[in-house]
Amino acid sequence: MKAAHTRLFGYMEIEDEKIIHFDNGIIGFPNLKDFTLIQDAEDEKNESSINWLQSMDEPDLALPVMDPLVIEPNYDPIVEDEFLEPLGEMTPESTFVLVTVTVPADIKEIAVNLKAPIIINLATNRAGQLIVENDYPVRHKIYDLLKNNDERAGE
Repeated sequence: MKAAHTRLFGYMEIEDEKIIHFDNGIIGFPNLKDFTLIQDAEDEKNESSINWLQSMDEPDLALPVMDPLVIEPNYDPIVEDEFLEPLGEMTPESTFVLVTVTVPADIKEIAVNLKAPIIINLATNRAGQLIVENDYPVRHKIYDLLKNNDERAGE
């Protein structure tokens, strides 16, 4: 069990099996190795909801993340085997992919980074982030898509 007092979520105790370990940290934060995924409890049924990748090493760091398939149903980043090897045996059931979300002051400029996905092996709780060779954008704007998804969810 790890405990942390976070800026966004207050005091938290996270069970060891809910801690996701990044051997090489994440892009921009190579020294931060342990994170947990926090889902928005109020938004459980909303597929397009943004979740949080909370650092267990740095309480002030929580990155907004989401499932890229909500944005880009054909999202299929090219990931080399040598990147996946340290994460353990990957199966379709154990593979979980997230992308980071940028939320600027002007909410209409909200975007996801499809170029640098986070790959998590749910069976081992090991993860990594990489820059893929695919021609995906670093800033893929999503405001209109999220707005349309929210409107459909309210029907």
